[in-house]
Amino acid sequence: MTRSHVFLSGVRDSIPMIVGILPFGLIYGALASLAGLSLWQAVGMSLLVYAGSAQFIAISLLTAGTGAAVILFTTLIVNLRHVLYSAALQPYVGQLSQRWRLPLAFGLTDETFAVVQRRYLSRGMAGYAQWYHASVALALYLSWVSSSLTGALFGQSVPNLAGWGLDFAMLATFIGIVVPALRNQPQIAAALVAGAVALACHAWPYKLGLMAAAFCGIAIGVVLERRGSRATVEEGT
Repeated sequence: MTRSHVFLSGVRDSIPMIVGILPFGLIYGALASLAGLSLWQAVGMSLLVYAGSAQFIAISLLTAGTGAAVILFTTLIVNLRHVLYSAALQPYVGQLSQRWRLPLAFGLTDETFAVVQRRYLSRGMAGYAQWYHASVALALYLSWVSSSLTGALFGQSVPNLAGWGLDFAMLATFIGIVVPALRNQPQIAAALVAGAVALACHAWPYKLGLMAAAFCGIAIGVVLERRGSRATVEEGT
């Protein structure tokens, strides 16, 4: 396959994620406008920050009059999950030059990771993998920015847009990301434990419950993986 074919296949594989991103971006743009941000501020956040959940949190904190330090700390906590994504992709992306790694790092989101991770696991770096990764990242980025712009421009003219339930599309997208990735018992257990802890710690300040959920999920997954590996070794001997 040529680079152009690989690039287009990345765009095509991104379509299910784009379906979930568009309504989420519309709601963000509308809420940002209602919160008093100018068009350039609302869209600029999408252009430069490009982190949906962090942007929603920032908007809510700005509306509540929260200080900049708290906003920065809270959004940092929420986005720490990207460290895990980076670690998972490092064996593949680490082979690329810095000219590739920097823009691909900027474009790393939950949806981008879900799409490109499947490609890397099945084919590794073969077949212009970096072009596939770039096309996925670019398609999702443009979808988020354009939907944010649309929401900021026209969201206020639609009555109670945030109450339409469009955010369910993003929830469905995350379910679609997680469930296909659960291939064995440790992964299923990690997801269940993380979900339970996230619910139990939902009221924790600064979204610290998310980090607690992530650490608990990772811990149970690692323990079960090691136990399974140990049992396999003992059976082999």
